[in-house]
Amino acid sequence: MANSLLLQAGLLICSICAVRSEVFTALADLEDLLETEALLINTLENYIKAEEEKLGYLKRYAAIYKNQHDKASENVQVYVANPINAYTLVKRLTADWREVENLINSDLSLDCLANITHIKETMKFPTDEDLNGAAVALTRLQDTYRLDTSSLARGELNGVKYSSELSAADCFELGRQSYNNEDYYHTQLWMREADARLKREANETVDRSDILEYLAFSTYKQGNIPLALDLTNKLLEILPSHPRALGNKIYYEDELQKSVNTKKKGDDGGEPEGESKPYVDPYGREFYEQLCRGEISLPVEKASKLKCFYLSRNQPFLKIAPFKVEEAHHRPDIFIFRDVLADSEIATIKRMAQPRFKRATVQNTDTGELEIAQYRISKSAWLKEEEHKHIADVSQRVSDMTGLTMSTAEELQVVNYGIGGHYEPHFDFARRDERNAFKSLGTGNRIATVLFYMSDVEQGGATVFPSIQVSLWPQKGSAAFWYNLHPSGDGDKMTRHAACPVLTGSKWVSNKWIHERGQEFRRPCTLERPSEDLVA
Repeated sequence: MANSLLLQAGLLICSICAVRSEVFTALADLEDLLETEALLINTLENYIKAEEEKLGYLKRYAAIYKNQHDKASENVQVYVANPINAYTLVKRLTADWREVENLINSDLSLDCLANITHIKETMKFPTDEDLNGAAVALTRLQDTYRLDTSSLARGELNGVKYSSELSAADCFELGRQSYNNEDYYHTQLWMREADARLKREANETVDRSDILEYLAFSTYKQGNIPLALDLTNKLLEILPSHPRALGNKIYYEDELQKSVNTKKKGDDGGEPEGESKPYVDPYGREFYEQLCRGEISLPVEKASKLKCFYLSRNQPFLKIAPFKVEEAHHRPDIFIFRDVLADSEIATIKRMAQPRFKRATVQNTDTGELEIAQYRISKSAWLKEEEHKHIADVSQRVSDMTGLTMSTAEELQVVNYGIGGHYEPHFDFARRDERNAFKSLGTGNRIATVLFYMSDVEQGGATVFPSIQVSLWPQKGSAAFWYNLHPSGDGDKMTRHAACPVLTGSKWVSNKWIHERGQEFRRPCTLERPSEDLVA
């Protein structure tokens, strides 16, 4: 009976087959983890039930043995003189006892572990890389959106409570992952939070000594030796013989003594000789993150000149159903097309793309080869026009929207972002020094981009252009369009853009990258070159 329950779980698992992948890079894959978890729960519950049945049998045997033994103890001679009693006594200690031994020796955990192994091999199952990726994503969101550590631990995102609270052990693991990445700043934040939560836990989920050890060393790496020494002393109060803590204590005390005896050059408050102030990029990370938070918007004098209009391009069909277009910026011109993707088309695109998802790549500027990068966390797939009418319709619609030919355009790229999914500031076109980019296509540079938004995003996930202070917020069914190249063919430096981290929700987009070849009469080149500061 016990083994049959585990066999049922195994048969259930065999009916599903999937491939292990980097699940943290796409929320679509993370949704599949709930199915994996459901099977694990089913396997665990069947194992518990089987073990309980096994204990039930043993308890029944024990009760029978005790009942007969108590009867025999009342008068041993009379009991064994009865031939039936004599027979059952011998039977209990031979055939029956073998059953007891078989039950005791039966290791149900082996079947359970085999089922779990099968789940891990055939279902989507996270790896240590996924754990690290999820932890890094959380700290990225924490920095980009300036989220308070305690609020995050309470399950709050920008004041909205979405989930249950983190335990001290959850916070400790976040700190440990940051430590493994040599990110000592976030190690300190999450170890402090783990320590604070541990004090409020009735059933402690982590040892305070472990928290103090990580916290002390990360504090030292951040340059605060006195506090590192204080934390180490607190650790030694708990574990006086802790070998690493004893060694670190001596080291920290020596370092403090050296700092007293040695005055470093520049400690008098003056500027150290031979050092110059580092260059600060006015459109660097801080500016990009401010755009992601919605703290910066287009100046009123520029925004007041933007318009909305209907676009028909003198096409009969579009005369009846023109495109609804909003101007998002002038020079470079960025347009938002509203309601250009139907829900049925979005469903088709998602359904076709998800089984093909692979980790999104970027092009190596030296070799032209595609490779994964930590500054782009998402999964993507490519869909051809001939695969489905909806894909062909979308391609034709892009041509209608832009007035450009799709004969040399790339296939439709579909993207789903993962935990804190983002793509840091980048250009869609190949810059002057990137001579190998798109060489294999033979269609020239990417003249324009059409970016379709296939989902609404609750918080975060904006497309931002730092150099021109523009933020585009995802709206399902809309699309953004801009030219990457000046009419001269030079790359437009102002089109550098980024996909902000997704704070809450699932962000689906699709890209149609349009190339130069075939556009000669649709967007004629000019002899006039833009100023050097506008070219990349």
